[in-house]
Parts: sequence; structure tokens; C-alpha cells
Amino acid sequence: MVDDGGAPAEGASSKGTSAKGTSAEGAGAWGQAVAAVALVAALGIGLWAFQGTSSSSDGAQPPATCSGGEAEKKSRHVSGAQLCAALNRPDLAELLGTPGQAAKTAGGSGSSVKLGNGKEIATPSAQVEFETCTVTLSATYDGHPVAGSAALLGDGARQRTVLDRPAVVYADRTISIRFRLDGSDTDSGPGVPARTLTVAQDAKDSGGSFEVSLWRADGAVPDDAVLLRVAEKVLPTVPGWAAGG
Repeated sequence: MVDDGGAPAEGASSKGTSAKGTSAEGAGAWGQAVAAVALVAALGIGLWAFQGTSSSSDGAQPPATCSGGEAEKKSRHVSGAQLCAALNRPDLAELLGTPGQAAKTAGGSGSSVKLGNGKEIATPSAQVEFETCTVTLSATYDGHPVAGSAALLGDGARQRTVLDRPAVVYADRTISIRFRLDGSDTDSGPGVPARTLTVAQDAKDSGGSFEVSLWRADGAVPDDAVLLRVAEKVLPTVPGWAAGG
């Protein structure tokens, strides 16, 4: 997860998104590779150049519409644009417990990560930002099962079942990036706490995952009940979800 702009920026990460600030510590080689995937995707999310915000004369803010994402094309992978369309739903603010808030920005990214062995892993992602919190949705096509991965994701990671599929809930953290407008200097460090839910892409857990991450602007730890509520509504609307059942 990454924070961007002249002030701290925040972006999301998880097993398949990429900026696991501390969640990969102590993990084995596979766990570190997963964390690396998460970090890169998170960086991509945090540095998107979309600002779908506009203001009317009375200060009211209309909902943001999805921007960014690769051009649609036939693929066995879901695209960033499709993830954004699933995440940026009309009732998202209500699901997040912030009814009445309008999304400030929304966008998708068709990113990928190349591992040391030369293998490239698709990590499409989407992010919707509100005034009080930010939520991301990503997919990772790494071929690894979700069951048993809790041990690789740091203390407190809990294996569970969500929507009848193996899942893991764990603590994460955004990355804060500060830079001067003239580009002369940049600085990065730990951002705010986040909670992430990783869910298997199919009921047989044959490899790959979807991930929902949530963090708050005030730096408080997000409520897992809110994270699960969003995931249970959003994930079934992702293209191809039903086929993986």
C-alpha cells in the first residue's frame, strides 16, 4: 500500500498486491516471493495518476468513476478495469460504514511482477478512495493455494473460510511516500495499519487468489467485520468468480 503526492500517500497490499511492509518478515522463500508480489502491486496502486474528483459550486462531491486500467481484451485473467467496476459499486460507502460519503478517486491497474526466475505473475488491481478510508481489490495469478499460507503472513494471520473458499485474514501496512514537487527528493517509510483478506480464486484452491485490503485515513486499525462485509458483497461480482466455484 502506498501513499502518494506531496504528502504521505497510501496504497494497499496483500499476498497478491505487493507492499507487505512487515508481513513477510520471518517467512520462507515462498512467503518472501509472495510478499514481493504484494509490494509491487501496492506501489502501482499508490502511484496511480488518477484523480477522478470534481467539485460543484456548493462543495458537493459526485462519486468518482473508474479510470485507468488496460484496454479490454480476451484473457483468462480479470483486468484492472473489471476489478474497479466490481469494487466501485453504488453501495460501497454503506458497506464501509460511511454512508453518504462519495468516492474521491477510483481506478484500475493491469500490473504484473517478474520474479527472479524470470516468471511473470499478473497482479491486476483496483482502488477506491474515500475521505475516511481506502479499499483495494486485487488478483494474483501465482498458482499458489491459499490454504496453509497463514504461517507465511506474519503473527496474527488467521486461516478461515469465506464464501465457501479457503481464506486468510492478516495485518498489513501501507507504504508512505513523500516527494518534492520539483522531483528533487523522495522519502519512504511505514504508512498506516491495514487489514487484508486473501480468498482462493476457486473452491478447490487450485492456485491464485483475490485480495481485499482496507485502511483508514486516521491510522486506526480497520474492523475485520467491515473488511469481510465488503469482500462478501464484492467478490461474487468479479468476472469469472462463479466459474471458480
